[in-house]
Amino acid sequence: MKSIWKWYKEKSFILKITTGFVLGAILGLIIGPLAQILSPFGDIFLQLLKMIVIPLILFTLISAVNSTNPKRMGRVGGKIFSYYLLTTAIAMFIGIMIGSIFNPGEGLEFSEQKMDVPEAPSFIDTILAIIPTNFFHSLANGDILSIVFVAVIVGFVITSMRHAEEFKINDYGNTLLKLMDAGSEVTFRILDGILLYAPIGVFAIAASKIGNQGFDVLSSLASYVGASYVGVGIQFVLVYMLLLFLFKVPIAKFFRNIREAIITAFATSSSLGTLPVTMKSADKAGIKNDVSKFTLPIGATINMDGSAIHYGVGAIFAANVVGYDLSFGAILGIVLVGTLASVGTAGVPGAGLIGLSIVLTQVGLPIEIVGLTAGVNVLTDMIFTTCNVTGDLTGAAVVSKSEDKYETQVGSEFG
Repeated sequence: MKSIWKWYKEKSFILKITTGFVLGAILGLIIGPLAQILSPFGDIFLQLLKMIVIPLILFTLISAVNSTNPKRMGRVGGKIFSYYLLTTAIAMFIGIMIGSIFNPGEGLEFSEQKMDVPEAPSFIDTILAIIPTNFFHSLANGDILSIVFVAVIVGFVITSMRHAEEFKINDYGNTLLKLMDAGSEVTFRILDGILLYAPIGVFAIAASKIGNQGFDVLSSLASYVGASYVGVGIQFVLVYMLLLFLFKVPIAKFFRNIREAIITAFATSSSLGTLPVTMKSADKAGIKNDVSKFTLPIGATINMDGSAIHYGVGAIFAANVVGYDLSFGAILGIVLVGTLASVGTAGVPGAGLIGLSIVLTQVGLPIEIVGLTAGVNVLTDMIFTTCNVTGDLTGAAVVSKSEDKYETQVGSEFG
């Protein structure tokens, strides 16, 4: 048994998780809905990942804030948020363009069956929800934006304490930072154990989901699924690869280093669940530690390029189902609302449903059409999540590279 365990541990993560996914998909197609008996093993994996996400964000963000000065943190924040808005808007355009070419939804019949759609929070409510009235309640409920908000504040306070003139306060600050660093180390050691179970979890997820869906739904909505995958492919080439090229980040090497995060995102359909693997991949890709620790937890929450493509393709799909011709003004409205919706519904239960419902409402299309796409969500969520995670890592890499240039320029000015 020891020799088998050693052999298993020594195999690459990418090989183990790919093998798990492929075998699970094959089993799901063979035995169909019976594969549902494996779903608890997949649920265990997802719950383990979710369990580690909160301490990971809390400890790493506090440490990241303390590893740099406030001026640099503000500069990095400005760059990454500009990147999020730009790439999300482009993703919306790509979704609409590809949807117009593929014309998904033609030939499908629309049922008047009503759906219960969660109420979309207002912009003010979204902002206020970031500030917790009870931080421990936010921790228990997994309110990521609130946790990020508090972690950044605590990080800045610890920084000020570490630079205080009074010895006692200075000592407290350094002690607290050591505790945060120790917490990060414990978290990553637990993560290493979780990742050993990952292939089993991915096997179960693939088998149960694909076994439950089968080929029937895929064939009936093939153009919708195809448009989604092509749209993400274009986002990869025209946005991510182009940005990496412009900032002189070796493209092939970058994607080779982040492939574990890409496959985990595809298998789990969860940006937050993939976050632990995403942060490990950032280290392999050579992204500055303080940049990755600050940007990736935020990106996993609010940067949703895949969701933006989803909204674009979904709007065209809905328009085709009811025979509605979208005007140029309506398309611009979809881009604007979809960009804000992909960010504004971050962390909200049923975010994809809410976001697409907001977009459809913007152009007067019935939100009940959202239900027609539910059957292939297992297939589209995989690629949209992959796009989200890749976008997070690309943004972190670009910002990290820009910081290298900034430091070089500053050094030459004062050298």
